[in-house]
Amino acid sequence: MSRWDYYGGYFPPSIPRKAKGGIRAHSKRGSFGETWWAKRWIAVLESFQIGARLNRGRSYARSGQVLSIEIEKGMVRAKVQGSRPRPYAVTIKVKPLTAGEWKKLAGMLSQQAIFAAQLLAGQMPQEIEQAFQKAGLSLFPNKQKDLETDCSCPDWSNPCKHIAAVYYLLGEEFERDPFLIFKMRGMTQEELVAALGESHGEATKKTGKGGVSDSEPSKENSGQPEPLAPADPHFWTFGKVPEEVWSEVQLHQPGAALLKRLGNFPFWRGKVGPVDALEPTYTAASPRGTRLLLGEREFE
Repeated sequence: MSRWDYYGGYFPPSIPRKAKGGIRAHSKRGSFGETWWAKRWIAVLESFQIGARLNRGRSYARSGQVLSIEIEKGMVRAKVQGSRPRPYAVTIKVKPLTAGEWKKLAGMLSQQAIFAAQLLAGQMPQEIEQAFQKAGLSLFPNKQKDLETDCSCPDWSNPCKHIAAVYYLLGEEFERDPFLIFKMRGMTQEELVAALGESHGEATKKTGKGGVSDSEPSKENSGQPEPLAPADPHFWTFGKVPEEVWSEVQLHQPGAALLKRLGNFPFWRGKVGPVDALEPTYTAASPRGTRLLLGEREFE
């Protein structure tokens, strides 16, 4: 995008230097992120209405112009290669929650075990925003004072295209690991899980759930395992294997199911995504492994 300088002169748009080994977005076209929480994060950026800088930011994110991203409590630091030899320094600060606010929030979240279960499974339950609202808080920055961005580039716009590029890549990374959103608000995954457990323990102690007093624990909760009853006399012996166990072995194409289940690598830098790069190997290895199981020898 061309523009006029302070004195009324015209100068052409800057062309970024080609970066080597930069972080590349998994998205090749269209919108960034598929989950609701990734889209919500991107919506914060797009609400600033910075026009063409959003398109330039997407281009930077997809072409690998972002060299590094470091996520800290309440802050993100990044390096973005622009038109000048030295990469620009980008910082994104998010107002962290206080210790008292986290304790109040942990009390809300611990009331429903599904929150901790889904978070540990890599999912962000959408109802979690309601828990934040009940605590008088917000998961995502919703006020201008909750978010502070800065870039060392000469562009007067804030956020600029370099900040936008980092924003888009953060959206994809949040999709892979939703706990990073909590880290930006001031609490790591380990600290959050510990806070949920502590809050749940305090609530259980107050309500006396289970009808067990602290001074007289029940036999079921004493920590002593019950011995295994020998109901089947053949349990510890090896009997004849039923014929139906030996079914026909069939070749199949798993399509790199395990690789897809593991998800993307953090801040991927390759031109080809990890699943696209490794899926042919996984697909070829499966039938070869089956043939080896059947005792078929392969000659190359």
